Amino acid sequence: MTFEWTAIVDALPDLLQGLELTMMIALAGLAGGIVVGALTGALLTYGGWLAQAPAQIYVALIRGTPITVQVMFIYFALPILMNIRISAINAGILTLIINSGAYNAEIIRGALESVPTGLKEAGLSMGLSFRKVLAYVIAPIAVRRALPAMGNQLVSVVKDTSIFLVIGVGELTRRGQEIMSANFRAVEIWTAVAVIYLIVISILALSLRFVERAARLP
Repeated sequence: MTFEWTAIVDALPDLLQGLELTMMIALAGLAGGIVVGALTGALLTYGGWLAQAPAQIYVALIRGTPITVQVMFIYFALPILMNIRISAINAGILTLIINSGAYNAEIIRGALESVPTGLKEAGLSMGLSFRKVLAYVIAPIAVRRALPAMGNQLVSVVKDTSIFLVIGVGELTRRGQEIMSANFRAVEIWTAVAVIYLIVISILALSLRFVERAARLP
């Protein structure tokens, strides 16, 4: 068997289009997941039991089920239950928001709990409201401490987009599958897909290291 480089060259434009969709879905899912995770993490740390109970159920449910099951439920079952229509791309983004939000909630909860309680007490004793103490005293420290784990979550989100081929989203892995089905060059196409993922993940990991160093606590 010969390795046909021309098969990769011919497939590259389509694979890069798939990569563009992959990154769009990943970034949208991560942005929404950070918002959901921040709110849920704050509820888990500072909320009363009425707020903590649903937050704990949400985190346990999402972390206890595979993301493949989650996206299949959102794409196939949710429209039946709620009588709505949802596109494959929107289902993928919503799944990432919900999934990464649960993991981010635990990351943020741990970061918030790692901040010494003396800082909160000092801020309150100065007459600041709890919201201001949280926003200006606790949150900046917690964000810096959460960055490494959040960076790992970003990498996981990018790789998780490959699962959405099961609902027909034309991301990188799905494009590779379609191209391979047409030209039967499995070795070349999947090698190209793997290398593209590796390059993207390596760039993200390197960028995140610079961000972590810039935000490192003195």
